[in-house]
Amino acid sequence: MVTAERQPIAAEATGSTTLPAIDAVWDALATVPDPEIPVISIVELGIVRDVAWHCGRLRIEVTPTYSGCPATEMIGTLIRERLAALGVHDVDLVQRLSPPWSTDWIAPEAKGKLAAFGIAPPHLSGGRVDVTGISPLRRAGTVVPCPRCGSAQTRLLSQFGSTACKAQYRCTACLEPFDYFKPH
Repeated sequence: MVTAERQPIAAEATGSTTLPAIDAVWDALATVPDPEIPVISIVELGIVRDVAWHCGRLRIEVTPTYSGCPATEMIGTLIRERLAALGVHDVDLVQRLSPPWSTDWIAPEAKGKLAAFGIAPPHLSGGRVDVTGISPLRRAGTVVPCPRCGSAQTRLLSQFGSTACKAQYRCTACLEPFDYFKPH
């Protein structure tokens, strides 16, 4: 998982205003839920790449899960609202597209939260899924366990689930449909 290094920097003073320490900002961002998957935060999702003070302005770099993600604007709004509650109003929110976000950046504890929420977390068995074919998730080697009952007897219903970053599966054991967070 790639994460920005958290540095225990003391609060920065600018004029008569004391700005929150970087760790306090990270802690605030860790409470911002992903709008599409509210059981995990944007920090757990791994999209917050860097947080730093520059001349009294807070710079936050965010990498969306994929280009054109409809939640990107809402995430920016939630970040600004959470930081305003912390007393930070001068924020430069920067989209960082390179390197592209990867499901490898999802925090391990978030994968358990995804499963408990009914979304099969991304997993890799034997390396990355081959994306050179037109339908990479239909490969026989890709087994997606059901997040509800744990059965490996599942089948792909659609390459796209509730959002474009998820695929729709159905468990043939418990008959429940579920989303699978596609690895990429």
